[in-house]
Amino acid sequence: MPATAEAAGATGTSPLVAAAAELAAQAREPASRWDAEGRVPPDALRTLAATGLLAADLPSRYGGRDLTPPDLGEIAAHLGGVCSALRGLLTVQSMVAAALLRWGTQAQRAEWLPSLADGTLTAGFAATEDGAGSALGEVATTVEDSGNGLLVTGRKRWVTFGESADVLLVLGRHADGLTTLLVETDRPGVHRETITGQLGMRAAAIAHVTLDAVRVPADHRIAPPGTGLSHVAATALDHGRYTVAWGCVGMAEACVADAATHAAARLQGGVPLGRHQSVGALLARSAVRAAAARELAARAGRARTRGLGHGVTETIMAKYAAADASAEVSRAAAQVLGAAAIAPGNRAGRHYRDAKVMEIIEGAQEVAESHMAEQLLRRFGAVA
Repeated sequence: MPATAEAAGATGTSPLVAAAAELAAQAREPASRWDAEGRVPPDALRTLAATGLLAADLPSRYGGRDLTPPDLGEIAAHLGGVCSALRGLLTVQSMVAAALLRWGTQAQRAEWLPSLADGTLTAGFAATEDGAGSALGEVATTVEDSGNGLLVTGRKRWVTFGESADVLLVLGRHADGLTTLLVETDRPGVHRETITGQLGMRAAAIAHVTLDAVRVPADHRIAPPGTGLSHVAATALDHGRYTVAWGCVGMAEACVADAATHAAARLQGGVPLGRHQSVGALLARSAVRAAAARELAARAGRARTRGLGHGVTETIMAKYAAADASAEVSRAAAQVLGAAAIAPGNRAGRHYRDAKVMEIIEGAQEVAESHMAEQLLRRFGAVA
């Protein structure tokens, strides 16, 4: 088993995995600058698109690369190991594409998916609100019928790449139930508020987005009202959890590598730091956590190869374990690295901040625990 995400490329079966490994190697040094500047530069985004990594798991008829879930996971691990924001772009693009692929009409797929696959359009997922975080069923954004179109009003928070996205998949409330629709960000009434200085994911162009009576065509609605959360958003979130899980695997493996490299080279009391029992124990526990997270993510990947709708619980379990591993392993790495970890630009220190975000996004750890417990109770007959 590879010890780091950088070494994991040899296990991939797609040339795109090798391309992701190369892109990650190129991004390793500038990633800390991107974090400090609060943005991934446009040329990095263009490179990601040019290599075919955006929405690569789409069918080739829509411009995708027919990428398998295991290979998509390896790509997310490579990118996540160097820059969570770069992995975040892959995540949100593929979330919106996955929802469109499963629930969009044939005309909607033909219109939108090729542009998402080649990067002509970049996407964001606008669901969270002040009163609707984990409980997305409480969204207050309204979607009203207006002539031959729709009128959208509300305020969305913490939209990853919301500052730069060309189109948003918006979750809102219609008279007939929760609904989702595509809203181009250049439409009148769309206002973006850039967020800076947040705990983690600082290069992910996160923004709050206000929708002030934004008018969109009726054919921008994805699936009938009433299915917005249970079907469309659920598909997007499931896909997002999978790539976040693998991104966390990459973070954990990178932190193991950085901590072990430091512990092998740094002398304390005339011996390598890693030879001290307490430090060696930290390294060992970290390696086990990273390896366990990888195995659970791989298990989810195998389940997802069975087709749409499969592997949901396995994905939740993988994301839960991998987010926990990235948090614990990055914390241990920071402890081993000491002052070096808190220096500007240190990768382990950056992952330490980002890992806390991973425990919250695409379903908080506590929500995942509730889901997994419910599945266990149903499986063993305690709940009808």
